[in-house]
Amino acid sequence: MVLTAAPAKSDSPIVAPGLRPAVLTAGLCALLAVAALGGRYGLAAGLTVAQGLTAVGWFRLHGMWPARQGIAGVALTGFAADAGVLVGGATGLAVALGVGLVVVLVWQTFRPADPAERFYALTVLGSGVLLTGLMAGLLLAGHAPAALLAVAVGTLLAAAPVRGALGPVAAVMLGATAGVLAGGPPAAAGLAAVGAVVGHRVASYDFPSRFVHFTAGVVLPLTVAAPLVWIGSRLVG
Repeated sequence: MVLTAAPAKSDSPIVAPGLRPAVLTAGLCALLAVAALGGRYGLAAGLTVAQGLTAVGWFRLHGMWPARQGIAGVALTGFAADAGVLVGGATGLAVALGVGLVVVLVWQTFRPADPAERFYALTVLGSGVLLTGLMAGLLLAGHAPAALLAVAVGTLLAAAPVRGALGPVAAVMLGATAGVLAGGPPAAAGLAAVGAVVGHRVASYDFPSRFVHFTAGVVLPLTVAAPLVWIGSRLVG
């Protein structure tokens, strides 16, 4: 594991990804919306791209690089979760997540390393497994294209240079409105927009590099939103 140097630090550790990563997020959402036209299998194929990018961005966001084994393990858990959903629905997703977390726990428990380093690696690996695995929840959600539009609009507006709380609030409200106008239920569209804004904010920590902005900054809005869309779909039946 190699810790790479951070960029020159400013007064605040929060550096938002900006507009260009947000445009790429919108493009990724459009790609997934097109893939969803092919049903669950089409969406699952597109989702693997987002899960792989999530694995890379998550480790780099936490200063762990190159971390090839960790990235591969987290990405493979996401792919296994997709397969689990396609085969067994929500039960298959739960099994894939459970197996992934057990593998991570055993791996880090018996890995020779400093206890503090082992705990940090376990935290990043475990959270990464949950993130990529729960993205498969999008396969279980209804109205995926509408929710993806809410994520795209919410992310673009979250990247707008608006100071204070007005920016995030407007991003959530207008993102949710876009999702509803596209035919999505308000609960799913609203949660999708909330997830987009939260994911965008997470990618703004902690003195992130340009690489972080163009990996985690692109995909985390979608990563956080995906399981929330599933929850929103369940709320409306």
